[in-house]
Amino acid sequence: MKALKIWITGASGMLGKDLQALAVSRGHRVFPTDRELDITDAAPVSSFLAAHEPDYAVNAAAYTAVDLAETETELNEKVNALGPKVLGECCARAQIPLLHISTDYVLSGEAPQPLLPDALFAPVNAYGKAKARGEVFLKESGAESWILRTAWLYGIHGKNFVKTMLSLMKTRDEVRVVNDQFGNPTWTCDLARAVLQILENGSHFGTYHFSGEGITSWFEFALKIREFALELGLLTRKVSVIGIPSSEYPTPARRPHWSALSKEKLKETFGISIPLWETSLFEYLKSEAERGEI
Repeated sequence: MKALKIWITGASGMLGKDLQALAVSRGHRVFPTDRELDITDAAPVSSFLAAHEPDYAVNAAAYTAVDLAETETELNEKVNALGPKVLGECCARAQIPLLHISTDYVLSGEAPQPLLPDALFAPVNAYGKAKARGEVFLKESGAESWILRTAWLYGIHGKNFVKTMLSLMKTRDEVRVVNDQFGNPTWTCDLARAVLQILENGSHFGTYHFSGEGITSWFEFALKIREFALELGLLTRKVSVIGIPSSEYPTPARRPHWSALSKEKLKETFGISIPLWETSLFEYLKSEAERGEI
């Protein structure tokens, strides 16, 4: 396998750190950047591409504060819409393919059908709308690109639902979790493997989905976190977990009730196998238990 030169934006984030580590372990050379390089400014982006001549760029940079995006509209738009536009235009001029990480929140559907990559945009919040515009801008940029949508990310680095649930279960007698929003929990390590498999293939540009296999609700996700955490010794008592409708847990940003993603196109095109979300969750929690930091 040829060693690749890969530029990763958002390299200090939850996915970016796992992607860096995995790429280096597979013999690739990584150029990581984060806030020190403004992806919305064409001049430094073009200079960086000229200086390092990567084989591929991966845009893992995103503004992911979904609720704050309702009011921090300028920052949300800048990072999630303008960023992909500038990166796409600069990569097109440099003839460097770009893999862009997007989100299930650009879509919204109805059970029981998983959403296809060519489904019409249907974002229900400002974050999803900005990410959808970013996808459009990237497609219009002329860059050879993959858009890889993912969902419900958790991992070692940074805040996420799994860590929040464990923290609440350690400190409360009862945890209330929304039971009418459905999707696919995704471990960042699984996503990082998929990203590298796509880059190592190097062809079949287009829009794809990657998320954990199987569909669940946030409530069922929390129950499984509790079950595995008790088994692994991360919890010492069985706290009560109660399912509630989203109407009882209002947030500034609406969430789609159904954003489960279909991965068939990705699996058929790249031969990528995707673990069941429960399997990945257990492996993640097991690794955290071994690290002793959660």
